[in-house]
Amino acid sequence: MSTATIIDGKAVAADIRAELAARVATIKRERSMPPGLAVILVGQDPASQVYVRSKERQAQEAGFKSVAYRRPDDISEEQLITLIEGLNEDPSINGILVQLPLPKHIDEAVVIHAISPEKDVDGFHPINVGRMIAGEHSLLPCTPLGCITLLKRTLGDLSGKTAVVVGRSNIVGKPMAALLLRENCTVTMAHSRTVDLPGVCRGADILVAAVGKPKFIQGDWIKPGATVIDVGINRVDDGDGKSHLVGDVDFAAALDVAGAITPVPGGVGPMTIAMLLRNTLESFCRANRVDCAGL
Repeated sequence: MSTATIIDGKAVAADIRAELAARVATIKRERSMPPGLAVILVGQDPASQVYVRSKERQAQEAGFKSVAYRRPDDISEEQLITLIEGLNEDPSINGILVQLPLPKHIDEAVVIHAISPEKDVDGFHPINVGRMIAGEHSLLPCTPLGCITLLKRTLGDLSGKTAVVVGRSNIVGKPMAALLLRENCTVTMAHSRTVDLPGVCRGADILVAAVGKPKFIQGDWIKPGATVIDVGINRVDDGDGKSHLVGDVDFAAALDVAGAITPVPGGVGPMTIAMLLRNTLESFCRANRVDCAGL
């Protein structure tokens, strides 16, 4: 019999988008200008196209100005930087997101550096990363921020919790650890060189899986009653020409051990776009000296 509470990220994200939409509606009545989000998509990657369309739709539904710039695979790095620099100067655009991955001839680091830190709604710019680590105000990475939001809504105060983050990527693992530290957790970062990874995981009150390997975290790696945040999105072949999505955690096994767990899909994924919109609204508020308390 399963005991874990399913953390419904889809429902939480919908609530957050509704809250944002209400604030945007007020801003539009008072100022006649909505927050603006620009998304740049280079190439024809199918997964990226689906993701960008979803961002466009959800931004528009929440009342944001949403603009997508679709560019071919052979765009030069210089042309892409020129586009970004123009958006940096555009007062109607408050958030700029360049969909990754980029073609191999374009240096992702150069592109990220080109985005104004004040409009870096992905939270990837080194200035924002440095501010985050220092505990200063910054735009925070969307997926880790979404994870923290789910954790706080599930557990309340996180202070004193023992947290283990499995995975050390710049996009999820490292910022996730930093945000957990800001919530006064005792944090361990685990990775491919960690000795006795199962044992390390068993010590976690909060276990965050972000390794990109399907069903990597086993049920007996989880401390009874722990809260499990599964960031992984892995497409697994069913063998009949079909496929389905699974996370980095063996979900069925974890249900019998964990106290609460995010499903895949429907857990962390919807929160990422909700946090992107939150960051865009915050950027707008700061640029226009609008009260952004509560964001």
